[in-house]
Amino acid sequence: MNETVLYEKAGAVARVTMNRPRVHNAQSRVLLEGLDEAFAEAMADHDVRAVVLFGAGPHWSSGHDIGTPEELADRDARPYRPGADGHHQRSWDWNVENTMRWRDLPKPTLAAVHGMCIYGGWMIASAMDLIVAADNAQFLPFLFQYQSTPWDIGARRAKDIMWEQGLLTAEDAHRLGFVSQVCTPADLDEVAMAKAHRIAALNPLLAQMIKRQVNDAQDAMGFRTAIAAGHSAYMIANLGHAFFDAENPFGSRKKMPGIDEARERAERTK
Repeated sequence: MNETVLYEKAGAVARVTMNRPRVHNAQSRVLLEGLDEAFAEAMADHDVRAVVLFGAGPHWSSGHDIGTPEELADRDARPYRPGADGHHQRSWDWNVENTMRWRDLPKPTLAAVHGMCIYGGWMIASAMDLIVAADNAQFLPFLFQYQSTPWDIGARRAKDIMWEQGLLTAEDAHRLGFVSQVCTPADLDEVAMAKAHRIAALNPLLAQMIKRQVNDAQDAMGFRTAIAAGHSAYMIANLGHAFFDAENPFGSRKKMPGIDEARERAERTK
C-alpha cells in the first residue's frame, strides 16, 4: 500500500481512505493501486467482514487524475505501449478491470461519500455495494469507462444527467436508489461505520451469498456485457474530437471538467 491510501481496522470493519485531499482524491494510477492493495488486504483478513471507503478532505473524489505532476511522472516512468492500443489497454486495466474486481469483492463494501463524487468518483462509488452520503454530497456521472449509470439510476435518468450535466444532490441520489442512506456531514463517519458493523455481524457466508445472488442477477441481465460495450463507446469518443486534440490524439488531452466546471454546468441547468 502507498501514502495515497490509508488502511485501518475497527473491529470487524476495515476503513479504507483515499488520501489525496490536495487534488480532491483524483484517481491516479498510484491511488488505484493502493485501493486494490487495501481491498485485497481486507479480503485476506478473516477478522474483517465489511469495508467502508472514505475520502480525505472536502470532497470524496473529483474523478480521474488526468494531469497532476505525480500522475504524469508515473506515466513516464511506467508507460504503456504508445498509440491507441496502449491507451485502450491502460483504460481497461485501471478503470474497468479494477472497478469490476472491486464490485465482485466477496465481502460487503460501503462508500461513505461527502462533497463532490463526480466522473471517475461515481465509478468507484458505484462499485461499492452500498452508499451512505452526507447531505452535502453531490454526484455526477459522465461518458466514462465503467458505465454503470443506467443500472444505478435507470436508463432515461442516466441519459438526462449525462447530457445536461446537472449535479445530483444526496437526496436526489437517495430517491433514485443510488444512495442507501443520507445523514449530516458530522454524522457520516458514525452512520457509515454503524451500518458496516451491523452488516459485519451477519454470518459471513450468508452476507457473501446475498451479494452473489444480487450480482449474479445483474450479470444474468447483461451487466458485464453492457460494461464492456460501454468501454468501447468510451474509447470511440475518447480517441476522437470529444476529448483529444485532433493533431496529437495521444499526447495532448483537452481539459476535462473538474469540480468548478461541474458546479458551473449544474447552475446552468437549474
